[in-house]
Amino acid sequence: MSTKHNEISPLMPNWRNLGVVLRTILAVNLGLALAILARYGTAHDQPQAAVELAGHVEPFLILELTLLWLCDPWLAKLPYWRGVAVVTAITFFCAIIITVLLRSSLWPDIVWMLFWGVLAQAGLLYYFHMRNRMLSPVVIEARLQALQARIRPHFLFNSLNAVMSIVRHDPRQAEAALQDMADLFRVLMRDNRDLTPLGDEVELCRQYLGLEKLRLGSRLEVDWNIKSMPADAMVPPLVLQPLLENAIHHGVETASAGGTISINIFSTRDEVHAILRNPYRPGNERHHRGNRIAVANVRARLALHFDAEAGMSSKIINDEEYEVHIRMPYRRKASPPSTRQEPRAGGDAKNSDKNSSGNHKP
Repeated sequence: MSTKHNEISPLMPNWRNLGVVLRTILAVNLGLALAILARYGTAHDQPQAAVELAGHVEPFLILELTLLWLCDPWLAKLPYWRGVAVVTAITFFCAIIITVLLRSSLWPDIVWMLFWGVLAQAGLLYYFHMRNRMLSPVVIEARLQALQARIRPHFLFNSLNAVMSIVRHDPRQAEAALQDMADLFRVLMRDNRDLTPLGDEVELCRQYLGLEKLRLGSRLEVDWNIKSMPADAMVPPLVLQPLLENAIHHGVETASAGGTISINIFSTRDEVHAILRNPYRPGNERHHRGNRIAVANVRARLALHFDAEAGMSSKIINDEEYEVHIRMPYRRKASPPSTRQEPRAGGDAKNSDKNSSGNHKP
């Protein structure tokens, strides 16, 4: 792990990221609510004041966020302070437009709108900069490696068990399995801060399941449905393997007859979906606890790389199957990656900042 702490340069937020947009809306409306409470002491005056102020603030906010969304690819290429100047100019423009549309007496209202708009802008930029410092690459690297450390002991234990089960009666197959283990651990030991192609992640899972198949034999069946899988989509490393490990350990192994693991990966619109199912035994609390740990682990990975643009859900289907559904933004590998703010503040840890269609990391 790198221990060199570099000075974190201020970086412009990614105005096309859902997490940035939601935080901006929440912060502005929270400020609006506090202003109303501070200015109007009686509850009787507050509802009317809220309607009047919202009539000015919300159109202003919507217009500015729309313009920032449109300008974001260009803002990403500018030095930070030039970007701040452009954002300030957009704030001035929005203040004038909204005031002209809503008021007849211009200058007092323009000055009022500009004052609060620039104040809110400065506060938000400072917040995103501090968030970037807090979630700097060094910190994210440490958090990602801490998450990976929770996977490797289980993975090593299960893989060694798989090889040990065949080493006596089929030495050649055991040798091949050890070679597969070596390939897998090369992946585990490399720098896994960056995103990886989904095709490589699936190949890793195939190798892992092949090792488990040696150990479990006919008790383990795998149903792959990946014809519509976008192999070039960039995903967090080791996002599927821990879920498959838990599906085997808490689903297939607990049933005397074994079971089938279903893997369905596809893309729709600008999202990648991965749906994993494994057998479920009602009343098996050990099974349920184990899956919760794996789900929490992967959910943390998704949050670190994609912020609010990714999601994960799990459910039990008809008391027979346990399903985990992962949703991620469809991003291709960027060339060359540019440095952005929100990839560190809860978005892609380091690798692709933008894909070819203009999406970037949170």
